[in-house]
Amino acid sequence: MVQVLEWITADRADPVPAAAAEALPGDGELLDAYSRAVIRAAEAVSPAVVNIEVRRARPAGGRRAPELGGSGSGFLFTPDGMVLTNSHVVSGARRIEVTLSDGRALQADLIGDDPETDLAVLRVEPPQAPPARLGDSRSLRPGQLVVAIGNPYGFQYSVSAGVVSALGRSLRARSGRLMDDIIQTDAALNPGNSGGPLVTSNGDVVGVNTAVILPGQGISFAIPIHTAKFVAARLIKDGRIRRGYLGIGGQNVPIRRRAARFHNLPLESGIQVVTVEPASPAERGGVEVGDVIVAFDEGPVAHVDDLHRLLTDGKIGVPVTLQVLRRTEKRELRVVPEESRPPGRG
Repeated sequence: MVQVLEWITADRADPVPAAAAEALPGDGELLDAYSRAVIRAAEAVSPAVVNIEVRRARPAGGRRAPELGGSGSGFLFTPDGMVLTNSHVVSGARRIEVTLSDGRALQADLIGDDPETDLAVLRVEPPQAPPARLGDSRSLRPGQLVVAIGNPYGFQYSVSAGVVSALGRSLRARSGRLMDDIIQTDAALNPGNSGGPLVTSNGDVVGVNTAVILPGQGISFAIPIHTAKFVAARLIKDGRIRRGYLGIGGQNVPIRRRAARFHNLPLESGIQVVTVEPASPAERGGVEVGDVIVAFDEGPVAHVDDLHRLLTDGKIGVPVTLQVLRRTEKRELRVVPEESRPPGRG
């Protein structure tokens, strides 16, 4: 027993035997290994990274002036010239030019874009350049090495490295809808990096770089590649992503605990309807201003973002049940969501 106590309480910081110390890698070797990993990733994906230049018309009513310009990044993801980038990079563009890694400039056509996920697909003539290899973003772990490649401030094919800081973040799209399952990284991003790939040390693309928080440092975000694969496939097939639409404007509100208990509600918050669009599914279903939506098809909803997530294309044309609190009563309303109208198409 005494020997056991002595072993537990002893200073265990014994010096490493000389032979073992010689076998441990030094700082130089570790840094060399890190550098080789970054170089390997950059070399694997750089041929597929493109610079995107766009021209937009100036707003109506302004003085006669040249078109507005903008730039961003993207990457080839199919052998036949499909390019993935951010929606905000190409939104409203009248002309899109893609510059390949070998310096060739090609005109690009917009196949489709989805502001709700900030993703877009372009097409250029087959460039005879290898597409990027798409990985599995669901296998990422916090602390894992990642490399971002893009064209910040017009400096082509800039490389920055960092780690996955967190997974499962939420980020507000420019359309106002909440994007889920976002990757947070500390790899440095700057204007012009948008749309470029986020890759692992093996050169597999696991994300599409989309945003930074300014003036914060080391807080950058990327859309996971499993989301991008789904969206890109739909954009190539249909040119857009179909989502359900009710025709209401709402805000998150708390529900008094007494009311929640009386109506047997699992949550103490809901969505108060502040506007109902004329001739919308909500108006036809009997939704009124002031109603508080607490459930959608038997599932509780506490926030506007919950409702957005549930209004998938599978709900279009399918009757659903809304549970609402109207003054002191709980009511069930039958509503048939329609397909939402893409921005700018009425």
